[in-house]
Amino acid sequence: MVWLGVDLGDARVGLALSDPELTLAHPAGNIRVYGDSFRALDEVINVIEDESVDHVVVGLPLLLNGEAGKSARKARRWAANLEKRMQEAAQDGLEPLNDIPTIELVDERLTTVTAHQQLFDAQISGRKHRPMVDQQSAVVILQTALDRAER
Repeated sequence: MVWLGVDLGDARVGLALSDPELTLAHPAGNIRVYGDSFRALDEVINVIEDESVDHVVVGLPLLLNGEAGKSARKARRWAANLEKRMQEAAQDGLEPLNDIPTIELVDERLTTVTAHQQLFDAQISGRKHRPMVDQQSAVVILQTALDRAER
């Protein structure tokens, strides 16, 4: 089994993959989206196919009080569109998706702060954080889901 973590952003969508044992998440790159995270859907589906992903974990950016704001609603729409595109592709026989992975939304409050701290702890200079923080946030989102699943 392999899980995919997704951190949606306006400039980049960060990706992380688990190991087959579902214990550790590692960075898997960014997809540039130029202001529209929905541009990443096809590339994410390609990663799902190439890596034989069984489960997708999408960050849900709730407000600090736990309510869903504009960004959370957008993340829910993005996840629904991902599922719809995979189902349509499987029905049309366009994509070799044997099994459509399940999609889970995970609270991602403060993951960007945690990701920046992890990059500082790894002694990566602040200037280099911007291109790395999205995929590191995806690692935090995915690792949170992996740790919760172990219990």
